[in-house]
Amino acid sequence: MPLPNHGDSTNRPSSLPISPSPSSSPLLPDNGPGPASAMSDPHLNRHDLGVLGEAFACELLTRHGWRVLDRNWRSRFGELDIIAMDSCDYLVFVEVKTRRCHRFGTPAEAVTVRKRRNLRLAASQWLANGNARGIRHRGTRFDVVSIVVRGGAPHATHLAGAF
Repeated sequence: MPLPNHGDSTNRPSSLPISPSPSSSPLLPDNGPGPASAMSDPHLNRHDLGVLGEAFACELLTRHGWRVLDRNWRSRFGELDIIAMDSCDYLVFVEVKTRRCHRFGTPAEAVTVRKRRNLRLAASQWLANGNARGIRHRGTRFDVVSIVVRGGAPHATHLAGAF
């Protein structure tokens, strides 16, 4: 089931490939060392693939001018994968989902109603704990970075304002 987009489509497109220019498709990483090349290992377990996917998403976001504020922040409601400021000064809570195939749906479809509820609650707790104190922002948003490893390379899609 696709995630609904409740954002303003002029400011936050529902699905946009993370890419170096508007005309290109999903970003194909360079073959240098780092999470992108490590993700091609077919022997990685799911946990390690997820950790590398989060590192890969952080690299992509920072390459596009985002500033990562926190990673893997845990609360009783679950974990916030990435908390960052985007290039338009929105405070963004990013859920990263990484898969090797679409056998059970797209990675973004794994962000269920229950998961979205828990992410909202965790984000509220992150804010209530004063973690955003002194950080000026235009608002908050929840995004999903969906990564599929195909042909030994990760392909990322950024769903801005996913829920």
